[in-house]
Amino acid sequence: MDAPTKEEEWPHRRRFDVEYHHLDVLGHLNHAAYFPFMETLRCEYYLPLVGGPDPSHLDIILAEASCRFLAPARYGDVLVGEVAPVRPLGRTSVTLLYRFRNPERTITYARGRTVVVCYDYDKGKKKEITTVLRAKLEKDAVAPEHEARA
Repeated sequence: MDAPTKEEEWPHRRRFDVEYHHLDVLGHLNHAAYFPFMETLRCEYYLPLVGGPDPSHLDIILAEASCRFLAPARYGDVLVGEVAPVRPLGRTSVTLLYRFRNPERTITYARGRTVVVCYDYDKGKKKEITTVLRAKLEKDAVAPEHEARA
């Protein structure tokens, strides 16, 4: 596999170590472990966009989540997780894509997708993406063809 070009770099990434408690009876990373990894990536990416590291600033609610498992990760493996919004953005929602690769980018372990909706928790209903937030998300957004691989 060729090294990714600059266009393939996504706006937020972090390392996840596969620890013993992440394993299933087959000895590889349990499928359910990817969803908390995606949640961590989502919060780490989104919180700075809306004002800082305080989770009380989250104004999104999860509407949909999926993950496609492509290769087994085993105890001691390192996954580099990435997240990016995908174009086009909705009026009230954003699709986020995730990928989990080894540090050398030669193995893709999994690809994920979530749809988050901007939500006013005080009013109990969805709200439009603000102009300021939309500009930040658009700047980071990847092309729609990435979603076909998620």
